[in-house]
Amino acid sequence: MAVPVKRQSKIQVAMGAAVYNAGRISTYMVLGLLFGLLGKTFFTAGVQRGVSIGLGIVFLLAVIIPRLTNAKIPLEKTAYKVVGKLMGRFKKLFKTHSAESVYSIGVLNGLLPCGMVYLALAGAISTGGWSEGAIYMLFFGVGTLPLMLSATMAGSLFSVSVRTKFRKAIPILIGVMGVLLILRGMNLGIPYVSPEIEFVNPAITECD
Repeated sequence: MAVPVKRQSKIQVAMGAAVYNAGRISTYMVLGLLFGLLGKTFFTAGVQRGVSIGLGIVFLLAVIIPRLTNAKIPLEKTAYKVVGKLMGRFKKLFKTHSAESVYSIGVLNGLLPCGMVYLALAGAISTGGWSEGAIYMLFFGVGTLPLMLSATMAGSLFSVSVRTKFRKAIPILIGVMGVLLILRGMNLGIPYVSPEIEFVNPAITECD
């Protein structure tokens, strides 16, 4: 809502919102590439199934432990401090209405701590490839466009109560993602949910 897009007309707002979200999705794709490459390393080492199950267990514990102990994991708070210092150096971007500044703000926004982005990156790891991870995060970013564009276009479209409901739904989504990651690692042969992963033993072949 604070993105400095030109608001003289709906077309200008829409174009500014598109540029801003292009920057945000660009960051998601770069992160997806890096995490997909990490997943490829696990796949090459033959431990991708274990990584998938391990991530699923971590996600489930992240949902269950805070409810049992009333403890909060300070990960996002710590990350906000780091990114906050970075954002502080780019305050001038918010004072201009150029496409470059709006795009740059989108790029920086993609680095902000977000539970949903964490979920998506876990999925990028499980793709087992840098290109697959980048495409996975591309579609994740595209999937967030309706709400993000609406927020930019309408400003205060979503009330505090609606945003609170969204936040309450995040632990449920994290739990579902955790279960899916565990199922994926179990190699049950269920299409899309737990596809069977065939490990190929690379061998050197000599040709005459």
